[in-house]
Amino acid sequence: MEHRPLGRTGVSVSKLCLGTMMFGAWGTRDHDESIRIINRALDAGVNFVDTADVYSQGESEVIVGKALAGRRDDIVLATKFFMPFDDNPNHRGGSRRWIMQSVENSLRRLGTDYIDLYQMHRYDPAVDLDETLGALTDLVRAGKIRYIGHSTFPASAIVDAQYIARDRARERFVTEQPTYSILTRGIENEILPLAQRYGMGVIPYSPLAGGWLSGRYRKDGDSTGPMSEARKRLANRFDMSLPENQRKLDAADRLAKLADEAGLTLVQLAIAFVLRHPAVTAPIIGPRTMEHLDSQLAAADVVLTDDVLDRIDEIVAPGVTLNPADNGWVSPSLQPAARRR
Repeated sequence: MEHRPLGRTGVSVSKLCLGTMMFGAWGTRDHDESIRIINRALDAGVNFVDTADVYSQGESEVIVGKALAGRRDDIVLATKFFMPFDDNPNHRGGSRRWIMQSVENSLRRLGTDYIDLYQMHRYDPAVDLDETLGALTDLVRAGKIRYIGHSTFPASAIVDAQYIARDRARERFVTEQPTYSILTRGIENEILPLAQRYGMGVIPYSPLAGGWLSGRYRKDGDSTGPMSEARKRLANRFDMSLPENQRKLDAADRLAKLADEAGLTLVQLAIAFVLRHPAVTAPIIGPRTMEHLDSQLAAADVVLTDDVLDRIDEIVAPGVTLNPADNGWVSPSLQPAARRR
């Protein structure tokens, strides 16, 4: 599998990154089967694996650690912190206190003494970015993590973080992990250009738009089946009674027909679209089964022609996200309290 540079770090990663959110209680509960899926991806040339402490409350990290035993040094391993881990208000966020505790927990669950890419799972406006960068810098200097990144940061926070790192001699965030798919193109406005400006790697999650571009959701199909635990947490993205989700359904139907005409599966079309953007390093694929993995790996060698890309633009315009709930982050400035209501 082709490798690409991870920003300007000098690290080379496979053009597809294996996401592991669906391994554990949120998806595939059988650890042995999850490990087989991970090993199949590694055998196919994937050397980039992404997880997070919150996935199945740490169970995903445990599974990844088991799977990488004996292969750890050949893998670029990424995990994340920030999301609430339990009801304790100090077990979340971007504080030094939680970062120092969280990294030790992740290292233990992963069975490793270092993390290649440690990412802040969301922007935390309640915490000074210098506080966060200071703690992460200390972890890099201690050898516990190699590089730092963030996920779903707004453009203003990306810029702030780069200037804080420069002005206060902190480690610099070298990657951004945003949501990106044909149905969620909002990052094309500012995030992708910013990443290019700062030489950051971009590892987009959900190139299949949470399953909307897997072929599961079609006008003439039954999409009312059981939902995974992960999707139950995101009901506003899958409620078919919402007009914004009806727009997604219309787009998915048209895209499936376009894929057929191009001699591709919808999965191949969707992942190849994300791969084609020059700012993107490696889309994160998130299989739950071996069949899912094989269908997604098949997209690695697909290159979309300009005419196919033009037709995609006609279905979903550049820079447009059909359902804002899919953006992954809502500014607290839009909350009622901030609007004095």
